[in-house]
Amino acid sequence: MISTEQINTLVAGGNVVDASGEKVGKVGQVYLDDQSGQPEWVTANTGLFGTSETFIPLRGATVRGDDEVQVAFDKSVIKDAPRVDADGHLDADDEAELYRYYGIADSGQGRFDNAESVADRDVHGEGQDTSGPNTDDAMTRSEERLNVGTEKVATGRARLRKYIVTENVTTTVPVQREEVRLEREPITDANRDQAMAGGDLTEEEHEVTLTEERVVVNKETVPVERVKLGTETVTDEQQVSEEVRKEQIEADLPDDAQRGRTDRA
Repeated sequence: MISTEQINTLVAGGNVVDASGEKVGKVGQVYLDDQSGQPEWVTANTGLFGTSETFIPLRGATVRGDDEVQVAFDKSVIKDAPRVDADGHLDADDEAELYRYYGIADSGQGRFDNAESVADRDVHGEGQDTSGPNTDDAMTRSEERLNVGTEKVATGRARLRKYIVTENVTTTVPVQREEVRLEREPITDANRDQAMAGGDLTEEEHEVTLTEERVVVNKETVPVERVKLGTETVTDEQQVSEEVRKEQIEADLPDDAQRGRTDRA
């Protein structure tokens, strides 16, 4: 059986070798059975540059020297083992899958027990995290906060377009014309000489040119106004409704602790 001192030495920088003595990788973590407290699993740093940890049973394993543990499985078997996160605690489902792969019926107690990394086990008995890796003796409660802001988005485009329409314009324009009228005046001393200048009896024709105004239409283009697009900012209010999550912490206390709290109250 591997002792606690040997475990500490291995975790500090030991190597894992397979059944034939071929090196598998450096020791990552040693996991203890939750019930018996005995070493149950070792992880080996495998893969490119040792970036992966592979679980290997310690059933039948021996420690060689001060820094080498020899497991009872070949390297070819170990490299194809199921990938399980080495997060400090091995749950029952993952452990059962590993047992099945390595052909081990159970953990030696007729069932599959959880296993915990020896580095994460609280050796002082002050409590441990049962849902994952240990942190300290307090829980951190978190909650989601709603951060609401604004952003500008395009909602449409406005455009100016100029086009020509035709309409009828009616207006009244005064026009003048000349008409002929006869003007008769009596012979007086003032106009007698002009009246007798043409002889006694003669034939004459006088012609008068008549004029009139005609309407002439002329069009010209003149600017009447300027039109442009402008924008203005208006402010509206919108309500935002969204679900946020937060954690609640409750304590499951034994009956003695409950009575103690009641007595102190």
